[in-house]
Amino acid sequence: MNSTRIVAVVPAWNEEGAIGSVIDEIARARPASEVVVVDDASTDDTAAVALRHGATVLRLPFNVGIGGAVQTGFRYALAQGYDRAVRLDGDGQHDASQIPKILAPLEAGEADLVIGSRFVDPGSSYRPPFARRLGIRVFARLVSVLGGQRVTDTTSGFVALDRAGIALFAAEYPHDYPEVEATLVALRSGLRLVQVQVEMRERTTGVSSITFLRSLYYIVKVTLAVLVASVRRYPRLEELRQ
Repeated sequence: MNSTRIVAVVPAWNEEGAIGSVIDEIARARPASEVVVVDDASTDDTAAVALRHGATVLRLPFNVGIGGAVQTGFRYALAQGYDRAVRLDGDGQHDASQIPKILAPLEAGEADLVIGSRFVDPGSSYRPPFARRLGIRVFARLVSVLGGQRVTDTTSGFVALDRAGIALFAAEYPHDYPEVEATLVALRSGLRLVQVQVEMRERTTGVSSITFLRSLYYIVKVTLAVLVASVRRYPRLEELRQ
């Protein structure tokens, strides 16, 4: 892995209280050549804190949402010629010490996309609220059927990609509640997907924007988006590797 160039992509919106610790934790894990924080037009000091902690900061001129911020990071990774990209959130819920664990299947040549899943191990301690748990189960089954592979955690934002995965998501990445649809896009493009068990923490600062009513809206909207995605054509793995 010493000659492999790896970038950590961290989308962030108003995460000044957590972003410094996230960057420091990635640095301690030492998996990445560069940490790129995509600041989605924060109104606080997220960008300034990220810069002080040594990250490269891409500041978006207006708020584009999580999908647009993540895709910006993947486009940067593609333009800079990175071999691997790891995406983790800026709120502190993803444990950066587990990055080598989700990179391992890429390094072994077994995967193009690795998802850090909370549900590979049936004994996992993660217990989301009811509405979120319902959505997770619905999406996992739907994507598994449409994608032709069992997927346990389609809402995880803790992922690692090789060059083919970076190229795909730089070109094709949903912008609104993106993780579920992105998983299906990857499967329909022929990317080899591997899931590894990870533990996730509660967010360290701020408040989640997902309420019970938003969870129900999310389930309906994402289900429709996934059904549309299931009939679209996406670049194939052979094209992405050219």
